[in-house]
Amino acid sequence: MSFSKWIGASIGWSFGGPIGAIIGLALGSIVDGMGNGSPFLGQGDPRQQRRQTRYGTRPQRSQTQSGDFEVSLLILGSIVIKADGHQDQRELDFVRKQFVSMYGKERANHAFKLFKNINNQKISTRQVCLQIKQMMDHPSRLQLLHFLFGIAKADGHVTEDEVRQIYTISSYLGISSRDYESIKAMFYNSSENAYKVLEITKNATVKEIKSAYRKMAKKYHPDKVIHLGKEHQKGAEEKFRQVQMAYEQLQKERKF
Repeated sequence: MSFSKWIGASIGWSFGGPIGAIIGLALGSIVDGMGNGSPFLGQGDPRQQRRQTRYGTRPQRSQTQSGDFEVSLLILGSIVIKADGHQDQRELDFVRKQFVSMYGKERANHAFKLFKNINNQKISTRQVCLQIKQMMDHPSRLQLLHFLFGIAKADGHVTEDEVRQIYTISSYLGISSRDYESIKAMFYNSSENAYKVLEITKNATVKEIKSAYRKMAKKYHPDKVIHLGKEHQKGAEEKFRQVQMAYEQLQKERKF
């Protein structure tokens, strides 16, 4: 599949707004046939033009396609990788490995080529996140956050700069501090992590633990992101396993 067909077929709302401008600049001369009618930034598709015109006037949310999530992930991943002032090869390798795992080699090559060009740009974190918040559903935004922590942890250590950057992104995305702490806890080893993953305190009763488990299992269920395609359900399955592991750990500790 050519680059232009890949990008045109998989992206919806992210053709417009600040994200669309970033992609357009990143593509540069990579995309073949862009001058011959390939839809981009709303061109060639009246529905996309209407969506871009309305962007910023009033909140609206169309269903996020796999490509919308993918591009959002590329841009936010670039921001996190640069948070500590240098790019570690292990983080770049993690991104490439995840792309291959999710998309297969051909699509991963397209995505990583775009990622490297995005990585050379100066990006407004706030503008990008506000577009994502407006257009992307909450479960998908939680999945983005999970992936960003995975990038930060790829070199074996999450720096304070990376934590601050991910927290800023999380805030702009409209993710609550409780959800942020829950996903963050999945990437740390601590005696309190099981409680944080389930969004409860160490003083929680057995009844409260069981209730929290049911709530979190529902929140992080892979079916919540089924619209993103099978490639993105793998990450959701990992979050779901972390919830199960947290509950099982508390079962052993509390003996219930």
